[in-house]
Amino acid sequence: MKKFLFVFLLVFAQVLFSQTFKGKVIGVKDGDTVVLLIDGKRQTVRLAHIDTPEKNQPFGYKAKQFVSGFCFGKEVEAVIAGKPDRNGRWIAEIFYRNQNLNKELLRKGLAWHFKRYSRNSNYAQLEIDARKKKIGLWQDKNPVEPWNWRKFRHQKAVNQQ
Repeated sequence: MKKFLFVFLLVFAQVLFSQTFKGKVIGVKDGDTVVLLIDGKRQTVRLAHIDTPEKNQPFGYKAKQFVSGFCFGKEVEAVIAGKPDRNGRWIAEIFYRNQNLNKELLRKGLAWHFKRYSRNSNYAQLEIDARKKKIGLWQDKNPVEPWNWRKFRHQKAVNQQ
């Protein structure tokens, strides 16, 4: 009974604190960042629960292409939970015709479940399934996580100064 109550409160809190906005996707910055036009105002949105390869990383361009094909120029729903990130971007799940873009990127092997910021077991399982099927970036023998790629590039830039 306690476990049920905890799960209920967790789901209730998520619904209570999340907001849904409709907007048109007017820009795709990369595989996990889009720009929405909501009531005439631009809003940058970072996709929740996932991290896609950087643009110059293997599968980075494919992730961006997938996002563009999925939602560019279309009216979508953004379900926002919590505060904006340090760059002022909303963190959200994006839906188009009841399909979740964030989860589709994982299914296609074009993203990692961003465990540092997400404990969502559905997202974790989608990554596991894509890995097992060797879909997308999981075809590579040693794919490099985007957070490690960014760290390596930053260290390399610092060392060159």
